[in-house]
Amino acid sequence: MTDQIHQVAIIGGGVCGTALLYMLAEYTDINDIVLLEKYAGVARVNSHGRNNSQTIHCGDIETNYTLEKATKVKAAAEMLVNFAAELPNVDQVIFKYPKMVLGVGDQECRQLRQRYQTFREVFPNMQLLEKSDIASHEPAVVMINGEMRPEPCVALAVLDDYSAVDYQRLSEAFVDKAKAKTDKQIQLLFNSEVDDIVEKDGVFSLVTGDKIIKARSVVVSAGGHSLLLAQKMGYGLEFSCLPVAGSFYFTPQVLRGKVYTVQNDALPFAAVHGDPDVLIEGKTRFGPTALLLPLLERYNNKTFFEFLRVLRLDSRVMKVFWDLFRIKDIRNYIFKNFLFEVPLLRRWLFLKDARKIVPGLQLKDIEFAKGFGGVRPQLIDKKNAKLLMGEAKINPGTGIVFNMTPSPGGTSCLENAETDMRIIASRLGATINEAVLNDTLHKTATLN
Repeated sequence: MTDQIHQVAIIGGGVCGTALLYMLAEYTDINDIVLLEKYAGVARVNSHGRNNSQTIHCGDIETNYTLEKATKVKAAAEMLVNFAAELPNVDQVIFKYPKMVLGVGDQECRQLRQRYQTFREVFPNMQLLEKSDIASHEPAVVMINGEMRPEPCVALAVLDDYSAVDYQRLSEAFVDKAKAKTDKQIQLLFNSEVDDIVEKDGVFSLVTGDKIIKARSVVVSAGGHSLLLAQKMGYGLEFSCLPVAGSFYFTPQVLRGKVYTVQNDALPFAAVHGDPDVLIEGKTRFGPTALLLPLLERYNNKTFFEFLRVLRLDSRVMKVFWDLFRIKDIRNYIFKNFLFEVPLLRRWLFLKDARKIVPGLQLKDIEFAKGFGGVRPQLIDKKNAKLLMGEAKINPGTGIVFNMTPSPGGTSCLENAETDMRIIASRLGATINEAVLNDTLHKTATLN
């Protein structure tokens, strides 16, 4: 135990925690920051490239976004690109691939044509592609054995922009930038799992297995474990946690870029898409499926009992489950995604979904991506008996903030970090260098 009281402690070394570390070090006069991470390095859980779709979401091809949401998400994505584009190893962190959202059938084609008219002002580089245009950029999407697929198809596409990111490399870059501030005390404590947080007289004591770290302000960015720590302190008791796991499949490289599909508005989960994998050359990765999994971390069975603690099962949680299963589309989707986990069935079942994107795929082309896929902790609002699909943050106003699920994922890491930076600066009476912040992260990026 030490008597040192840090200005800020960050719990969680994923892309959101490391983004905040960078923001505080780079743009404030706060000079004493400690980051605690339970594993031996940064981005070992959901920010690792195996465990997410490696996508920079900016609202152009995500059909579940309203124009207002897309405009906000685009600004967050521009912050990420502005940071990464200045890195000496930029080509190892962010990647340019063509991307499109594909409409198949008359209804989806009409929807995308209407969406194009609404969104083209915010995304001036977006193109509306007819079937023959799609064939020029993604031939496998509309061609089967040299012939056009029979269904009507259109796509909304952005063909020359940053669309993918290695979030682990990005997290490492945030840390490197923070550590380069030699006038500041930046500490990284790995293999330091925080078991409890105790607040007394405006000072927070972070209890780990072998030490206690004290700080005047704390931000917890640890996925579902953020809610666990919050509830231990008596915060967020109105929430329950529903972990949704995603699985992926590999095929040979049948796509040149990212191809998304039109979201079913009745389903609160991501539609299947195909992507180049930034970690594995020569493959296309399809997914994710969506499995309700009683774990706070995929492939870590030790988190089962932690899940039970944050589930806080009662009649209000059961009502949310009941309301979800009453909807036929959701009920069938959840059941199908359970079957996707059955080894003898999953490749055959997933083939039908993947063929919406690449109709010529064969069963022999599909391989389950073993060891890939993360967990997204969706919150249940027990008071209003509803599933929350957006960003989840608990800020009791006492100097501690808990982040559960950034929306939309890692893309919003710097935007979310800026929000937390402003909360911390206000709490500590620190100064933010607004001019430098605007000149670097808030300048106009190249996204559309």
